Amino acid sequence: MKTLLTTATVLGLMAAPAFAAPEAYTLDPSHSQIVFTYNHLGFSTGTGMFSGFDGEIQFDQEDPANSSVTVSFPVRSMLTGWEERFEHFMSPDFFDASDDSEMVTFESTAIEVTGEDTAKITGDLTLNGVTKSVVLDAKLNQVGDHPMEGKPWAGFDATTTLLRSDYDLGMFAPYISDEVQVDISVEAMKAQ
Repeated sequence: MKTLLTTATVLGLMAAPAFAAPEAYTLDPSHSQIVFTYNHLGFSTGTGMFSGFDGEIQFDQEDPANSSVTVSFPVRSMLTGWEERFEHFMSPDFFDASDDSEMVTFESTAIEVTGEDTAKITGDLTLNGVTKSVVLDAKLNQVGDHPMEGKPWAGFDATTTLLRSDYDLGMFAPYISDEVQVDISVEAMKAQ
């Protein structure tokens, strides 16, 4: 009898998948934002933001390196807090974006787990028609049931530094810093 139970257990384990597959999470556009800062002539720190964008995370909680992320949004969704600055960023001096067809996209290509809740996410960032590999220093803030939505939710923060000149956006450097600090914070809900 003991042999029969052991054999049944082994067969049952062999039939079960060895690893859970990543689960789809969609970004919550009302609680996801990308904030960027840059030095303006040494006098101030300029700030802008993207918010309300779409994206998907394939999240494997058991094996985070098996996860992935894709995000896209129009350049014209940028918020600067001042209409004239926004129009200057959309002008030929920078993005030359006259409509919503100019998109920013990010698609992960690798994830290296660096700690219990941290990772380096490498991916292809397409900005101003130029695609470059970037690395995000990411942190998992929390995974669990959302207290108001009553379904699985996940929150992440990430940072990176970009060079404007890498994306043909280096006008007025070095007076306006070539380096741009990028801070990302997203919430994502488990897809239905």
